[in-house]
Amino acid sequence: MDALLDAFVTFLRAERNLAPKTVDAYAMDVRDWLDELKRRGLAVESATRDDVLEHLAWLARKGLSARSRARHLAALRGFHRFLEDEKLAPGNPTDDLDTPKHTRKLPVFLTLDEVEALLASPELSTPSGLRDRAMIEVLYATGLRVSELVKLGVNDVNLTDGFVLVMGKGRKERVVPLGKHAIGHLQAYLTSSRPALLKGRQTSALFVTPRGKGFSRMGFWKLLRRHARRAGITKALSPHKLRHSFATHLVERGADLRAVQAMLGHADLATTQIYTHVDSQRLRGTYDRHHPRSRAKRAG
Repeated sequence: MDALLDAFVTFLRAERNLAPKTVDAYAMDVRDWLDELKRRGLAVESATRDDVLEHLAWLARKGLSARSRARHLAALRGFHRFLEDEKLAPGNPTDDLDTPKHTRKLPVFLTLDEVEALLASPELSTPSGLRDRAMIEVLYATGLRVSELVKLGVNDVNLTDGFVLVMGKGRKERVVPLGKHAIGHLQAYLTSSRPALLKGRQTSALFVTPRGKGFSRMGFWKLLRRHARRAGITKALSPHKLRHSFATHLVERGADLRAVQAMLGHADLATTQIYTHVDSQRLRGTYDRHHPRSRAKRAG
């Protein structure tokens, strides 16, 4: 069984080109499955649909959420499909199994006023303030993941044509436009702030600390929270919530969903569609507040 798992992991890395964290998660889920089969004295090649269902039921009894069980099933599907394709098993016991349903929470996002207050927080008279403003402007202008933001290099930014080249999940590249405000603040940062912070030191990282090194994810998280407090934003703020704000504000203003998907780097349009639900919820609130025959009006 260990040899089969090793072969599957190699396939995920070499053929599927999945991100290391995804590979690790799949390997852990398949390891749990193989351990259970071993405890029950079953060979993986002879595992049945009922065996998989019992495994999922066992995960539910352990308290795993529907989301986690869905990920487990996705890992098992991929593993058994691999075994079947490689002629290492006669069939796939996960065929026709329904994915455990889970209720997806609507993302938390900032209002436009909150975004403006956040952007106005950095003190532009200091090198670090210019850098902070540029980082927040870029994050809101592009909807990048924080890991993508801190990994940006100087050569990944094209200020003339107004875009950034991003290496996303699964090492997939995408081009994301930059707005005029982000371009302006990036230009100011690159011209004066970055050289002042580097003090002659060399690095390919776009955004740098006073020690002349690139940012960590946690370092930017702390920076963002500090500016959120200064801006008077009371809701818990993370870089991902600014990503949600980027997408929500685009969809609210009629942006094409597939264009938003491409900018966010979502592999599946279904992931992006959550923002249409956010917009629908906002419209429902507007209707209830203003329509003379809405439920809210009748309740009053």
